[in-house]
Amino acid sequence: MRHFACPECFLGIVPAWGGTQLVPRLVGVETAVTFIVENPMRQNRMLSGPKAFELGFADRLLEPAEFLDESIAFARELAANGDSPRDSLRDSHRDGHSVAEVIRNALARLDDQVHAATPAPYNALELIEGALSGWTLEDGYRAEEDTVGRLLPARHAQASLYAFDLVERRAKNPPGKPSAEPRPVRKVGIVGAGLMAAQLAALVLRRLEVPVALRDVSDEALARARESIEAELAEQVAKGRYDEGKARFLASLVSTSTGYEHFADCDLALEAVFEELEIKKQVFAELREHTKDNCVLATNTSSLSVAEMGADVGIHFFNPVAVLPLVELVRTPRTGDETLATAWAFAEKLHKRPVIVADAPAFVVNRVLTRLMAVVLDALEHGTPPDDVDEAILRLGLPIAPSVLLQMVGPRVANHVLETLHDAYPDRFPLSPTLANYAEGKDEIVVEENAPKSQEEILETALEAVADEIHHLLEEGVVAEAADVDTALLLGAGWPFWLGGITKFLDQTGRSERMFGQPLAETGAAAATTT
Repeated sequence: MRHFACPECFLGIVPAWGGTQLVPRLVGVETAVTFIVENPMRQNRMLSGPKAFELGFADRLLEPAEFLDESIAFARELAANGDSPRDSLRDSHRDGHSVAEVIRNALARLDDQVHAATPAPYNALELIEGALSGWTLEDGYRAEEDTVGRLLPARHAQASLYAFDLVERRAKNPPGKPSAEPRPVRKVGIVGAGLMAAQLAALVLRRLEVPVALRDVSDEALARARESIEAELAEQVAKGRYDEGKARFLASLVSTSTGYEHFADCDLALEAVFEELEIKKQVFAELREHTKDNCVLATNTSSLSVAEMGADVGIHFFNPVAVLPLVELVRTPRTGDETLATAWAFAEKLHKRPVIVADAPAFVVNRVLTRLMAVVLDALEHGTPPDDVDEAILRLGLPIAPSVLLQMVGPRVANHVLETLHDAYPDRFPLSPTLANYAEGKDEIVVEENAPKSQEEILETALEAVADEIHHLLEEGVVAEAADVDTALLLGAGWPFWLGGITKFLDQTGRSERMFGQPLAETGAAAATTT
């Protein structure tokens, strides 16, 4: 058994086949809360077989080779001895005070995490508490049935089912997936040796196990990148994913240089230097001199024009690279079918989910998030306390507060993306003196007008701004359908399933109809232009 879970709360419902009643009786309230509520709300975290055994979900842990013989022997042992070894433990967690305390603490953590944005995990906690507070199994089963009957037709579960379909079915075979035969990628070049470049190199080594040529103008940066790659490989050894010999072999596949001499036989070269267009133009001019004619030249830019810098295709990863599954695959007017197919296959071999986007400023995720952040910065610059601004946006149930997201992205990068979008769309993306301060290392909010905004006002303004920007994305043909925006936000920004990405929520709450006269979800670019 590779994975063991109750994912229902992640999908806006609760386990309705006795999960909330049997699990607490089997393993106790704390493990039940973790398994049924907290793990699903952490992007559907699952247990391994050994961990499930350790937590008391099973009486024996059997290896596959001996499973049949040992399971028969165990069944005979039970028949001979009567009770299961776990029977004596099943009544050990029914103390009313301890159950109430665990549930109370879990509610506090849940409030901090989802801010009451979805009812399912709260309902699950009520069911778990009931299971250990005097309900009979029949009482519990009826309560489960009533709860799931109420949740399933509600908007949260319906949005979750839509989101689940996007990431589990549509993202694997989306409209527009290139049908051309991809070229083989037997060696990868990476230009740059910063944090993102090192993460990319480590991922290529782990997934493709092909040589990686790393180039930077700084020997010191190259040395730090190599250390980072070797540390990542050592972590894989510590996790038991392969032995030290395999790690040494993979590390030996990395070559570093301040020149391009080791790029001559690369099949794909990926640029990951700082977001300055002139620097990137220079990189691609140099790459074309030092790579073979059929080498795919790709950029990891987060906002700049792929065509203008001279790249063949954009392959935009998200940080942290090893965690977030989205890749925005940027097609320019000059990107050939074979090039796009090669980039797609490359991303899939890295266990990523590509979404094809047009070559437009900041593409999809960063453009939507920057429009949201513009509302946040405006509220700060009107004297709204930072905690109130964060709390307003967190009421959607987003995984992290805007202030935390800004620190993760980096104020310097965020300000650069804003400047790129301001140049393209000045009315919708005003420059922010506060963000400029952050980018320069100054922790100073520039209050331009002392007129604090309420949390309700901030949230509504943010939702309208996001809806408007998605509508622009569709009008411009940056993506084929609103479903592409939702997929990108689910996979690249960790937005919760119960929002359906975001367009499902905007439709369900009537905002799309009020603003545009039609729904956004499942609407293509051609339809959006008719409003």
